[in-house]
Amino acid sequence: MLLETTYRNKKNKALINNLVGKPFSILNAIKLKGIGSKRMIIEDVSPNLKGIINSISDVNYGSIELRPNGILIAINKGLQNFTWVIPYYQFYLYNTNGISIHAQGKFVHFRNNRTHQENTSFFKKMVRLKVEYDQRFPHVDSI
Repeated sequence: MLLETTYRNKKNKALINNLVGKPFSILNAIKLKGIGSKRMIIEDVSPNLKGIINSISDVNYGSIELRPNGILIAINKGLQNFTWVIPYYQFYLYNTNGISIHAQGKFVHFRNNRTHQENTSFFKKMVRLKVEYDQRFPHVDSI
């Protein structure tokens, strides 16, 4: 689910909390050693996400936030902010010359550069949380 989150909206906040859970508490965020990635360069997106990235030759940035039942991918387009909400049961991660996140018939591919290297521990943590989620709530794909 893709939401326009430039301005705070109670409906969007409630929708995000219902899909992927409330944000981790400060204590849990410290235990996890952080719940947000560093800003990464978006190399490519699926055709149905082309409308939310800069169409001119600007660099597009995105970041990832962990939630108890999924992730949030924040994408900036000029002065607008968009958030892609992905529950863990729809989330797939591919490590191909960078990181590619697939869900809901869409994908975002992050460039393999210095910030990608700095986020390797974050990606490991994200995969670990997805595996823990799949063990707690097995679904058709994981059986």
